[in-house]
Amino acid sequence: MSSDQEWPPLPPFSTGLRGRCPRCGQGHLFSGFLTLRSHCEVCGLDYSYADPADGPAFFVICFACIPTVILALWIEAKFEAPYWVHLVTTLPFLLLTCIPPLRPLKGWLVASQYFYKAEEARFGTATPTQPPVVSPAGKNSRST
Repeated sequence: MSSDQEWPPLPPFSTGLRGRCPRCGQGHLFSGFLTLRSHCEVCGLDYSYADPADGPAFFVICFACIPTVILALWIEAKFEAPYWVHLVTTLPFLLLTCIPPLRPLKGWLVASQYFYKAEEARFGTATPTQPPVVSPAGKNSRST
């Protein structure tokens, strides 16, 4: 069972958030907290195609860091709190909203790359061009 046609398509949201293989849904996607395995231990899918880059960090910055900054500014404006209050309230809030979502988001992005067959852009390869069509009169058909 090595061909993609033999595996039913699995939704990237459920497999990615659980950190499971996007092809079989049983193997593990990660070998560490954010380190991708080289391949699936169940179906043998090679994970070298996967490159979520900074995608998980971008989503965390947008959806977790901005509310944390708003919380810190609100605490400062409302209570004029000393720095140790921010250390006790804002820093744990920042850590709890930024670190735990990284792994599920990375898994979701990797599973989405597999599901939608995303690939890197190939800017170095030129597309083959066809020679201009010559009309029977011997003139280029593009010139009129």
